[in-house]
Amino acid sequence: MQESDETRTETPPSVPVDAAGPPGTLILVATPIGNLGDLSPRAAAVLAAADAVLAEDTRITRKLAQRFGLAPRLVSLRDHNEETMTGRVLARLAAGERLALVSDAGMPLIADPGYRLVRAAIAAGHRVTAVPGPCAATTALVLSGLPPAPFLFLGFPPPKAGARQARFTELAALERAGLSATLVLYEAPHRLAETLRDLADALGEGRPAAVARELTKRFEEVVRGHLGALAARYAGSEVLGEIVLVVGPAEGGAEPSEEEIETRLRAALAEGLSVRDAADRVAAATGAARRAVYARALALKGSAPG
Repeated sequence: MQESDETRTETPPSVPVDAAGPPGTLILVATPIGNLGDLSPRAAAVLAAADAVLAEDTRITRKLAQRFGLAPRLVSLRDHNEETMTGRVLARLAAGERLALVSDAGMPLIADPGYRLVRAAIAAGHRVTAVPGPCAATTALVLSGLPPAPFLFLGFPPPKAGARQARFTELAALERAGLSATLVLYEAPHRLAETLRDLADALGEGRPAAVARELTKRFEEVVRGHLGALAARYAGSEVLGEIVLVVGPAEGGAEPSEEEIETRLRAALAEGLSVRDAADRVAAATGAARRAVYARALALKGSAPG
């Protein structure tokens, strides 16, 4: 958060009687992704008027509320307790309570808890509405300089390298089958470099992309380039802050060049993969005929020194 946010207390909102909606309403409330000035007056009014606020981390939400002179009743609702809490929340809605749902930052449910609760509330016939506002995914998308529509939000990729590489290989196969959309995903800062490398290996070194960091905060940064160059830029460097990756769409099923196939094979063999495994990876990522890729891998392996 910005330094000025550390000491500023906002004026408490005037709270309309119906700010939190009719009895038995669940309200999804967007909260700032960094800059406290992005909390809308309507969002503050709903947090003040709700019978309780369901929060991903009550400490973070309490700190936000205090900055605006609010003191809502907070109830913890996280990934780990959402299933057990859903029944209790539905009972409170059935009793006529007005409940707000927030995540630590941004719009609830977007790579955050709440989906199971919202589904259950809808199924039970309760009114569900939202106070829209900040979202890191769409903010990064519009700042990236890449096509804004269509876009595909992927959330967080798998943290383990093998599962992440498999996911990106599947994505490359979907693109060869016709998928063409700007990709948006979140990543932890300590995995940024390896994820960029995995994306470059699966989707191509030259794919345009952007790394958005610390959005709306003092040290906001959007670095634009190609996946290969971005992977090299962040390799071995320490990165701090919240990260959003945006990757431009596939160009529409172009056949991979011999140079691209050879580059990918050399990288795979350098990792220590066998000829067979390297060929399988590159054929899956590029859509090239496996037999031809395998033959090229054999030739490369045979020409390698030592």
